[in-house]
Amino acid sequence: MELEDVYKLYYPDVFRFLYVLCGKQDVAEELSQETFYKAIRSIHKFRGDCSMKSWLYQIGKNTYLTWRKKQRHLAGTELTESDLEKGWYGSQDREPENVEETVIRRNEAMRIYRALEHLSEPYKEVFCLRVLGELSFKEIGELYGKGEGWARVVYHRSKLKVQNILGEERQQS
Repeated sequence: MELEDVYKLYYPDVFRFLYVLCGKQDVAEELSQETFYKAIRSIHKFRGDCSMKSWLYQIGKNTYLTWRKKQRHLAGTELTESDLEKGWYGSQDREPENVEETVIRRNEAMRIYRALEHLSEPYKEVFCLRVLGELSFKEIGELYGKGEGWARVVYHRSKLKVQNILGEERQQS
């Protein structure tokens, strides 16, 4: 497969994956470009023991982590209300039916995001990859060098933790 074909085929998936991790379109675009640049430079290291998509996700994840370390000193790198207004909370292809629905979705997205902030890794990332990144359990397992079963268990546990946190929040209000 030609490099241009690989780029055309996998760029949307890599971009979506990185967008889930960083929550910012411009950053995800930049990280996606850097991911493919790194992949081209190290294509000779691709052994084929995982899919090309999983290999690109792993490069993307490492690229994101490197970027994140550089950003620690900057304010505003976490998801904010303005990120939610730009559509992070739901499908960008679908227009909300009315203002009330928009407010409800934003509020619910913020509640879930706040709950995710209480999760440790890998629970938080696996939840985001599955729900927001729409990755399969197999792909998530490959990213971590684990099996599909491991990804299923971690996702299930993270989902239960989020539900418990949201339940406790409801009881307090």
